[in-house]
Amino acid sequence: MLLSQFKAHLNSISKLSFILPNAKHVPDHFHVTEIGQVTKHFIDCGGILRKEKTVCFQLWEAHDVDHRLAPEKLKQIINLSETKLHIEDAEIEVEYQNDTICKYGLTFNANNFILVSLSTACLASDSCGVPHEKVKINMNTLHAKNQNCKPGGGCC
Repeated sequence: MLLSQFKAHLNSISKLSFILPNAKHVPDHFHVTEIGQVTKHFIDCGGILRKEKTVCFQLWEAHDVDHRLAPEKLKQIINLSETKLHIEDAEIEVEYQNDTICKYGLTFNANNFILVSLSTACLASDSCGVPHEKVKINMNTLHAKNQNCKPGGGCC
C-alpha cells in the first residue's frame, strides 16, 4: 500500500486497528514510534544494481494501556514527516516486535489495516542459475479437458 492510499483510508475510519497475519490484533494501546523513508541500495546475485524506497512505520506497545492513537493524530505525524523528511509516496513497510523485529506489507479491509507477511525472492533468477519451478500437471485432468485430442492435432 502506498502512503497516499494509507492516508486516504485514514479519512474513512474513526479508530486505528492493525491485524497481524495470524489474525490477532495489535493491542489498541500501540504507538507509532517512527515514520521514515528507507532507501535500500544494493546489488543482486546477478550483478544488477538496484534501489528501493519504502516508507517505514514502526509500531510499538508500551505499558501505557490507556494510550490510543487516533487516525487524525497519525495523519498529523505523517504530514510532519512528509514536510520535514520529504518522504515520497512509496510502499509502506510496517515494523512490529514479535520474537524479533518483523517487517510486514500492508493492506486494508474497509475497517482495519492488515499486516501482510513478506518473503524473500531471487531477483535475478534468469542470470544466477536458479532453476525455474516446473508446473506440475495431473495428466488425468489434462486428458479430461481434451477429450477430442488426437495425435497430430496439436492439442497434446
